[in-house]
Amino acid sequence: MLKPLRVLLSARKCSSFVGRMRYVNRLKEDDEACAAALQTGRMFLFHRLAPLLQHTERGTFRPATLICSGTEPHHKRTTGTEPHHKRTTGSEPLDQAAVEEVCEGNFIDLRKAFFLLTGAEAPLVAKGQALLRWHQTSGFCSATGQPTHRNQAGSQRVCSSSGIVYYPKMSPVAIVLVSDGKRCLLGRQSSFPRGMYSALAGFCDMGETLEETLCREVAEEVGLEVQSVSYSSSQHWPFPHSSFMLACHASVSPAHTQLNVDHTELEDARWFSLEEIISALQVKTPPRRGDPPVVWLPPKHAVANRLITEWTQQQQRSEAGD
Repeated sequence: MLKPLRVLLSARKCSSFVGRMRYVNRLKEDDEACAAALQTGRMFLFHRLAPLLQHTERGTFRPATLICSGTEPHHKRTTGTEPHHKRTTGSEPLDQAAVEEVCEGNFIDLRKAFFLLTGAEAPLVAKGQALLRWHQTSGFCSATGQPTHRNQAGSQRVCSSSGIVYYPKMSPVAIVLVSDGKRCLLGRQSSFPRGMYSALAGFCDMGETLEETLCREVAEEVGLEVQSVSYSSSQHWPFPHSSFMLACHASVSPAHTQLNVDHTELEDARWFSLEEIISALQVKTPPRRGDPPVVWLPPKHAVANRLITEWTQQQQRSEAGD
């Protein structure tokens, strides 16, 4: 039986950012307010943590949106056509195939879905999946062993015995794009799809600063010593079990660029020229099985793609200045 995760896609119209944030916080903390909002809210559907996506008339993909009407959710097509309603009740379980037929979509693994989604829905889908995974693995209190129960919004779980409140957790991960001034360094793990390269990344150890994690990871994985680090941005990332990505650029001495790859960590790592990166950025979709080998990069929703794009733009400005 499919269990929909009710995710409010848009708060009521408020006059300011502060007003919107306070309204969203009320939805997370006040069960009655959340229940009332869900009467006219929207939700995504997941099956075994895979989101339900629709193929639009523009040739892109977007999450199928279910709109609540009273206490009964119904389906609204999101391709720009007239709404088509499909009412359900809690006593009518629907299997995967039935929901896909009703909503005219497919449940697609989130890693693949990230390459198909083009709009702002991708972070929402990632957040929804991360919350679902957290609820699945947090059914019992780590202190008492007793069951925990979620609130209406799913923003917390409470131990039925001790009253301990648990909130969703994210593991901090440092991700870094290393450059020697003319080239950037990318690596790939054996679990990556064929031909995909990305920036180096690793979990922060207890007690480490961001800078210490980056320097250690670069030394461990490719045998290079980082000279300088500059912060870029951050991102929630649902893999492997909800991570908080802290993205940076780092430089190494052009005189010390010989790689010593730790193959227990990486399948491969190598330097890429600006021309090679520009070519890789132009690959919009992963190559199909049987296609010639090609280097391609993480989707635009990934902070790794942002790091690579920032480096490319900086290199192009430098060359234009020369």
